Amino acid sequence: MNEVALSEHPGAPDSAHSHPLDHSRLARLIPGLCLSISLALVAMQLGTIGWLASHGISALTAAIAIGILVGNTFYPRVAATAGAGVGFSKQTLLRAGVVLYGLRLTLHDVGQVGVAGVLIDALVVTSTFMLAVVLGTRIFRLDRETSMLIGAGSAICGAAAVMATEPVVRGKADHVTIAVSTVVVFGTAAMFLYPALYPLMPHGQSPEGARAFGVYTGSTIHEVAQVFAAGRSVSESVANTAVITKMVRVMMLAPFLMGLSAWIARGSNHRDGAHRARTSSIPWFAMAFVGVVIFNSLGLLSPRLVSAATTIDTVLLAMAMAALGLTTHVSALRTAGPRPLWLGAVLFVWLIVGGGAINALISAWLL
Repeated sequence: MNEVALSEHPGAPDSAHSHPLDHSRLARLIPGLCLSISLALVAMQLGTIGWLASHGISALTAAIAIGILVGNTFYPRVAATAGAGVGFSKQTLLRAGVVLYGLRLTLHDVGQVGVAGVLIDALVVTSTFMLAVVLGTRIFRLDRETSMLIGAGSAICGAAAVMATEPVVRGKADHVTIAVSTVVVFGTAAMFLYPALYPLMPHGQSPEGARAFGVYTGSTIHEVAQVFAAGRSVSESVANTAVITKMVRVMMLAPFLMGLSAWIARGSNHRDGAHRARTSSIPWFAMAFVGVVIFNSLGLLSPRLVSAATTIDTVLLAMAMAALGLTTHVSALRTAGPRPLWLGAVLFVWLIVGGGAINALISAWLL
């Protein structure tokens, strides 16, 4: 993948090629890193509040909200000093966070949902993303980057997928914020809507019905936390199946990023008429993510170590989200208008109706 140079973003480090041990560069990073981690820790504390957690407000969601608030009030006064560290947080730390996210998954998760669950997840991810790109660019007249980011967030795992996709599509902070806001709105709505749909499912409240509804929930709701909340509102068995299905869907993030990167690179070559070799289009952090999942599947790490690493991962992702918020201007959100929400709404309906149809067809075919 052609990495986006740090210098292409406001507030990025002056030299992206400095030696990692360059003390002067490290000194420039410290103010922004301190600001990012401070906001991240506040967001993580907010994420532990029961009412906020039950309404789908995770640490990542809180981090970007706080970042936007600070970014449009206090941050402009210190941007010259903190910009380098903020840029480092929203790029380098983001990639590190995506890699460590693999510690939340194992290959055993795939076996739990079976071939049907994996195929359902794959079809939901592919169809949702393609629908987002087509409708976003042709019907709602959004730029391609915003359409892809909203599509990735709706198709895979909400805010985390938006952030992981940003380096591939080369979106701006404003694009990311718009996409995250959109998927959070409809993911939150899903938490309350899905439990009401359970009585309408085939097989009623039998074990088969509970399992089917768990797969449906995990394959179509945006965020992991939202999947868990919706599943627990029905039963513990539904929640367990839903979370496992969702984790398999999250695992598809790596092949999704690789395929998307290759597709974008191919399109760029075609448009430019270039036939020369390009820098590898495979995102290194996606490959590393797969490696971490495989390593975690071996069970070599103690549960305590895995727990500590996932906490660090949450901090890194929250820092990246806070940094994105800091560099997002409210005027850009107003300029975007209602079109991103309309796209998110259409994708939300597709996940409920189209995702339900995919679940029914695959289950009838394979089960």
